[in-house]
Amino acid sequence: MDLQYKMDLNDGIASITLSGSLDATNAGTFQEELKKLIGQDVKKIVFMAKDLTYIASAGLRVMIFAKQRIGADVQVYLVGAQEAVLDVVKMSGLDTFMTIQKEFEG
Repeated sequence: MDLQYKMDLNDGIASITLSGSLDATNAGTFQEELKKLIGQDVKKIVFMAKDLTYIASAGLRVMIFAKQRIGADVQVYLVGAQEAVLDVVKMSGLDTFMTIQKEFEG
């Protein structure tokens, strides 16, 4: 399944709803969308991942990009991720720089 996403920015919170697979075939396009957040005074990036069924290393790189390029002080959240996605995130060590939640608690 292809990646589908919806991005909203309100009061410094970028909420990005993801569904499908985030992999090498679509990571570049998704990263280009995230670049639009640079310079937008983003304080939090919230990846709403309930319907994200798969994430590959290319998708993980996009999440790292979000933290590094949008701002070092930006808080990154992964919310509602399925077990398969959580396992990949944890195995890669990315759970050390993002907050993992079942429901977004801000």
